[in-house]
Amino acid sequence: MEFRTKVKIDKPDFEIEPFEDMLFVGSCFADNIGKRFVEEKFNAVVNPYGVMYNPASILHTVARSEAAPRVALMTLGTNHVYILNETGEIVDNCAKRPQRLFTERELTIDECVGYLSEAVELLTGRNADVKVIITVSPIRYAKYGYHGSQLSKATLLLAADLMVREYPGRVTYFPAYEIVNDELRDYRFYASDMLHPSQQAVDYIWELFSEAYFSPAAKRFIEEWRPIKEALGHKPFRPDSDEYKEFMNKTMLKVKALSKKYPKFVP
Repeated sequence: MEFRTKVKIDKPDFEIEPFEDMLFVGSCFADNIGKRFVEEKFNAVVNPYGVMYNPASILHTVARSEAAPRVALMTLGTNHVYILNETGEIVDNCAKRPQRLFTERELTIDECVGYLSEAVELLTGRNADVKVIITVSPIRYAKYGYHGSQLSKATLLLAADLMVREYPGRVTYFPAYEIVNDELRDYRFYASDMLHPSQQAVDYIWELFSEAYFSPAAKRFIEEWRPIKEALGHKPFRPDSDEYKEFMNKTMLKVKALSKKYPKFVP
């Protein structure tokens, strides 16, 4: 018997290799996953101008960063944007300025697709082989009200689906939103605010993502790197002891061996 609904993850037509050049842009979910890629020694740039929640701000980051990754992941958080009344421009951060200076509105599906398409075109112009993964953040926005939050997510989900259809072979969709809300339907998978995924949920999503997208070489490297990473992160009770010095010497020899096996590896 199955006691939960399993989300089907479509196998993409490409694989992520170890030390891949990557760009992560979007909501705090992109931050969480992107930082994991950094820990696993991928050449990942994560939200270089801060967390970006809507498609327009994601485009702004892509335009400013001049990044030319082989793989880019964009996480859509909301279709709500804030427009500076003085200029009529969408701002990425209100910088704690008075709310009266801004007008909040919701992007339509077509507007979301327009901003995301421009971001994809920019990345393609810099790297013709770029692959773009789009996800929708599973984090609900209580300030919109839960119905309003669902409407916002629905807009993003429809926009993401159109992007996959418009850019076959270029854009894929990873169902992070569905995994949290349909597969992990239990409050034990949420943080104390009951809105953000717990670390356990993030780890589970990481496992599903790596299984779907990583090449055998990437999976192999991560397995080899894991015990060394844990050893380097170990905090000893007696750092000046001979035992710890010997432990670190052996660990550094393993680092050296890994560097020899993988020339792109940077400890």
